[in-house]
Order: sequence, then structure tokens, then C-alpha cells
Amino acid sequence: MQDEAFAPLPASAKQAKGQRSGPSLKARAVAFLARREYTRVELIKKLAPHCDDQNELERILDDLQASGWQSDKRYVQGLVNRKSQIHGGMRIVQTLKAQGITEEQIAEVKNELKNTELSRALIVWRKRFGSTGMPSEPKDYAKQSRFLAARGFSADIIRQVLKYGGDANDLE
Repeated sequence: MQDEAFAPLPASAKQAKGQRSGPSLKARAVAFLARREYTRVELIKKLAPHCDDQNELERILDDLQASGWQSDKRYVQGLVNRKSQIHGGMRIVQTLKAQGITEEQIAEVKNELKNTELSRALIVWRKRFGSTGMPSEPKDYAKQSRFLAARGFSADIIRQVLKYGGDANDLE
């Protein structure tokens, strides 16, 4: 029979002493960041259930940011590169706000996206409706308008695309 003094503690006893089982917070954070980019806010949400001390979590995230493992700016660039070909500026900005990106970074993205909004909307519209041509019926106009609005394009851009979509020379 095994000596009781050397028997391993059950998991509940470890947690009662304040010890957590599994990888450290930093190891968990690095594992998340190795898969994809995360914002600081996303990492806090993911790591909070594994942490008793909020200050420790903040210190670890500060270390990761200082060493270049985590960057909100890099997250923003990646998201804009992925989403700008299929979504309008309003939808991208909404996503960034939900992920906890600062207003200053969002303002920069808005300015960048504003310059290419019309051409991106035309590409999206042509990919979906280019073979059917310009809407001639009110129901077709409404359908195409809803399609572009759902992708985050502004009403002004939608009007321009649906008025001139077939002839890019008339635009702008």
C-alpha cells in the first residue's frame, strides 16, 4: 500500500491551495497567439477564466505586447486585408469596435477604406450580380441594395453602384 504522505493531491485540493492545473497563463496566451492574431481584449476574455489575479494577466499581456507576440495594430491590418475585399467600411469598423480596437486606430482604418469603398463595392456587386446586369425592376434594385447593405456598404455607395455599376467610366 502506498504511503499516504506521498500520495498525489487530488485536483480539488490543488485548486483549494490556489494552484491552477494546466499550462501557465503565458503559455496559454502564446498558444492562442500561435494560431492567429488576437486583440488584447480578446485575450483578456479568453484568459480570465484561468486567472485569479487581474494584475498578473495585465502584466503578462504587457510582456507579450512588448516582445511583439501581441499587437492590436497587426490584428487590424490582418482583418482589413482579409475583409476589405468582401465587406464595406461600416461592417469592418463594426467588427473592430466589437474587438476592442481604439477609436484612433478605427479612424485611420476608416480613412483608408473610404478611398477604395466604391471600387470594392463594384467588385462585390459584379461578382454577385454582374451576369444579370443592372436592376430594371424595383424588386431587383431592392434585392441588390440589401445585398450590398448587408456587406457594410453605405447608402451613397450603393446608389452609385446600382446607377452606374455596368459602366465604371461614369463613376466618381
